[in-house]
Amino acid sequence: MKRIVIFASGSGTNAENIIKFFNHTKTAKVTSVLCNNEHAKVFDKCKNLNTKCIHFNRNDFSTTEMVLNLLKENADIIVLAGFLWKIPEKIIAAFPNKIINIHPALLPNYGGKGMYGMNVHRAVKENKETETGITIHYVNANYDEGAIIFQAKTALLEEDSPEIIAEKIHILEQRYFPRVIEDVILKVNE
Repeated sequence: MKRIVIFASGSGTNAENIIKFFNHTKTAKVTSVLCNNEHAKVFDKCKNLNTKCIHFNRNDFSTTEMVLNLLKENADIIVLAGFLWKIPEKIIAAFPNKIINIHPALLPNYGGKGMYGMNVHRAVKENKETETGITIHYVNANYDEGAIIFQAKTALLEEDSPEIIAEKIHILEQRYFPRVIEDVILKVNE
C-alpha cells in the first residue's frame, strides 16, 4: 500500500475528499497532511478524520531539512491540494514524478505565479471563456508547467459569475482528483 502525504493551505475540501477516498481502497493511505497556514480549516477536517496534520513554516520548508525528512519517512507520493507555495527543488529531486498538483483551469491557460483560486476564475470570466476545467499535473521547478496527467472540462454560461465558475470547478475536483491519484499509483505499480 502506497503512502500519500498531502500539502494544503486552506479549507481542506480536496484533502478531506482524498482522505475519505483512500480510506476505502487498498491502493494507498494518506499518512499525513502538511499545512503552512496555522489557521487553515484543514486542521479541523483532519482531526475529524483521525489524520495527522502538521504545521510548518517557510524555514522548515525551504531552509532546513525538516519537511523533506518528514516526506522521506512518510510518503511514496505527494499531493498538492490547494497548496500555494512553490515546491523547493530539493523536494522535487527527492520525489521525481511523484508530486501531483491540481490546477483550477485548463493549463497552459491561466497558470503561473499568482494564478490560483478566485484569481483564475476572475480571469476566465473577464476573458469570456466558454469553457474551463481542471488540470492534474506533475510538479516541476516552475509553477503549473509539469507534465499534464489529466484534464476535465465544464461549459460556462455568459452569466456565470466567478463564484459560479468556482463551484463548477469544485465539482470537477471532487469527482476526479482522488481517482486520478489512484490511477497514477496503479500505473507506477504495474
